[in-house]
Amino acid sequence: MTLQVASPTETGTLRSGQSAIRQETMGGKASASQRTGLSREQAAARLRDEGANALPGGRSRSYPRIMLDVLREPMLALLLAAGGIYLLLGDLHEALILIAFAGLSVVIAIVQESRTEKAIDSLRDLSMPQALVIRDGRRQRIPSREVVRGDLMVVEEGDRVAADGWVVDASGLQADEALLTGESVPVAKPALAGDPDAQPPRPGGEDAPYLYAGTLAVRGSGTIEVAATGPRSEIGRIGQSLASLETEIPHLTQETRRLVRWLAVLGISVSVLAILLYGFLRGGWLEAFLSGIAIAMSLLPEELPVVLTLFMTMGAFRMAQKRVLARRGSAIETLGAATVLCTDKTGTLTQNRMAIMELKLSDGSVRRLDEDGAELGADFAELAALGISACLEEPFDPMEQAFHALDDEFPEHGLKLRKRDGWHLHRQYPLSSQMLAMSNVWSDPARREGLVAAKGAPEAIARLCGMDEDARADLDAHVAQMASQGLRVLAVAEARWQGENLPESQSGFDFVYRGLIGLADPIRASVPPAVAQLQEAGIRVVMITGDYPATARAIAAQAGIAEGDVLTGDDMAGLDDEQLARRVAGVAVFARVMPDQKLRIVRALKSSGEVVAMTGDGVNDAPSLKAAHIGIAMGQRGTDVAREASSIVLLDDDFGSIVTAVRLGRRIYDNVRKAAGFIFAVHIPIGGLAIFPLLAGWPLILGPVHIALLEMVIDPVCSLAFEAEPEERDVMRRAPRAPESALISRSLLGWSLLQGFLALSAILLLAAWANHGAIPTGSVRSTCFAGLIVAVLALVLANRSFRSLASGGKAGHNLPLAIIMGLVIAIFSAIFLSPPVASLLGFSALQPLGMQAVGVTALLLGAALMLAKLRFRAVLAN
Repeated sequence: MTLQVASPTETGTLRSGQSAIRQETMGGKASASQRTGLSREQAAARLRDEGANALPGGRSRSYPRIMLDVLREPMLALLLAAGGIYLLLGDLHEALILIAFAGLSVVIAIVQESRTEKAIDSLRDLSMPQALVIRDGRRQRIPSREVVRGDLMVVEEGDRVAADGWVVDASGLQADEALLTGESVPVAKPALAGDPDAQPPRPGGEDAPYLYAGTLAVRGSGTIEVAATGPRSEIGRIGQSLASLETEIPHLTQETRRLVRWLAVLGISVSVLAILLYGFLRGGWLEAFLSGIAIAMSLLPEELPVVLTLFMTMGAFRMAQKRVLARRGSAIETLGAATVLCTDKTGTLTQNRMAIMELKLSDGSVRRLDEDGAELGADFAELAALGISACLEEPFDPMEQAFHALDDEFPEHGLKLRKRDGWHLHRQYPLSSQMLAMSNVWSDPARREGLVAAKGAPEAIARLCGMDEDARADLDAHVAQMASQGLRVLAVAEARWQGENLPESQSGFDFVYRGLIGLADPIRASVPPAVAQLQEAGIRVVMITGDYPATARAIAAQAGIAEGDVLTGDDMAGLDDEQLARRVAGVAVFARVMPDQKLRIVRALKSSGEVVAMTGDGVNDAPSLKAAHIGIAMGQRGTDVAREASSIVLLDDDFGSIVTAVRLGRRIYDNVRKAAGFIFAVHIPIGGLAIFPLLAGWPLILGPVHIALLEMVIDPVCSLAFEAEPEERDVMRRAPRAPESALISRSLLGWSLLQGFLALSAILLLAAWANHGAIPTGSVRSTCFAGLIVAVLALVLANRSFRSLASGGKAGHNLPLAIIMGLVIAIFSAIFLSPPVASLLGFSALQPLGMQAVGVTALLLGAALMLAKLRFRAVLAN
């Protein structure tokens, strides 16, 4: 069995951008590390003179643009048309009221649209890439839009380049220019020798010392002197846009558009029929057109697209407040359908704060460092010093930081003695996929000799040392024993070097195996409860790691991941895609996985019918993040390419935030369905009360002005009250929904129709009672309209929850709903109880008998809706 422990995807022991020794001179110029860059004043002046480093488009709409879009709404056109007809009839009073309602609807729409735009602007600010520049002699991170010509910009592996510029310092730098050339093979980017040319080179050329905005640094690091920003960059000249917040039309949006189109056709057809009936049966075609407009207004579900847009935008904004950035609207609706979460280990499940726990010499002697009063000892100190010598001098990787921390923990041993005694780093051999080890060559000019320190995966070190089968078996046994404790294991070796010429690769040295070093990365405190909640929600958590299987299994057990098979990268290599798709169903841990195999795992899970969420942070994670239904990137330690390939970004790198995202996603989808159910239900009694008097020969009850008044209630209730509805208590205890499930399912449509017709029946009974002389003729319209208002409020309460008979069973309170209900009651009480206000809208004050009848109607309708929910509660809850 091949034992491999230190993965290239997780150890990060040698980012190539940090591995090579930087040149100190280039073409007679000072190196970039010796430059101070622009001053703050110079940068501010150039930003002011040349503009931001941003491409045109993708910005928020202005107030005039919002107003123009609002004026195109069909409901507003119907209101203005009705007002015009009233003017033709000579009824200036009704015309002015309708025009006033039209103006009020415009104000409400502008306020809602502006709120949405502000939320989108906040999300754009959160998703704006950052750039690392040198200004006033120090490095600082700034928004990429603030990069200016002449800036010294530092680019590292995984970064998306923020602007065009000449490479003035490079360390193994390679860039992927596929965005500009279509060719995905990376090209080398050496440092500029001499003065730059008058014209920059074209993209795609090998060894061209020039980087382009929007391309990706896939290897190495370098310093760029910015030559062009924004529209003057290469990508700006060809009109590309790199910061689009929304890249696809979500499934819910497409479904909503289809629904609105069909219902609009239905509403217009009924309206035309009503106009013809009124005109031929009663005469008066202007009145007929007014009646038709009222019916069209009552049947048109124009709130639905508004609700969906506001819910998705505000949902994304609520997520951002929880430190979760939803970069694509489709991710919010898909979250509720996720069945599998693939997560890496280091930094996601663990703290990414490594500490050395155990040292093991080549003879098998062991020293534990996590015990109180632990001493290092001379032999173990030599092993530790050798490990430090194989690290970068100023490491970023947590594992290498753990090696350097030993020098602070045991200062009496002088573990960095060679550096202090005049030795200097002569050359570094980086980690590669072919050799999972790195070597540092140290030289002492006074002694004309050198030391080569190597560390890496045990099997790689074994190969470098030329171990025979017996020695290899003994090594494997030691590694397995350490890995079973959840330790990440590295092997250490050394070689001596003399002479002038170094071999091309580290395999050219005669290495001697010195021992093993075990490191631990503690589980984050939030992980076990988060994993438990995800599993309770029906989401299978799968760990993908480059660690040895025993280590991975131990960490998975600490995280609380349900037991299952362990599949290694070597095992995967022997399976074709169909075999892998059959195998993944029972796998809980994928161990010893190479970066390119993550994509195979995601595709296999998808082909087996799973809805896959995937976490990642590196350049090599981008294909699997993009292939997953929901790509989740780390916001702090993740690379730019990983963030841009993902649909969700965890701004605080906290695994527990994934639970927050799933909970919010399910809540948003629930609330969209509740609002949609209410919209379909509420238009039935409104439309019925507009149509039925025509058929029954009663006086018209609803005119355009009354329906406009109702819209003042329905729009804020849908867009504000339902959006703020707290989650159901069982939101994280139900199975994931089917990904392509309809927003308006058969059960929800049936429930909407039932409650709508129950409300219509109650109101028609009230209207029949009122129209047959039970109350004065002048009070009929007021009584029926009051009954309709009560029905609307009853439908609001009935749709607050699919899972409880009343509005209880929630994890919080809905303050916007309470405020809206209070305002509605206050406004309509003033209308119905104050004769001057009532007469303004064509009503008369409510009579006591009418109030009693409305109260009885409310009680009967409430009881009927309660009983009806008993029938539909079970199917709606699923």
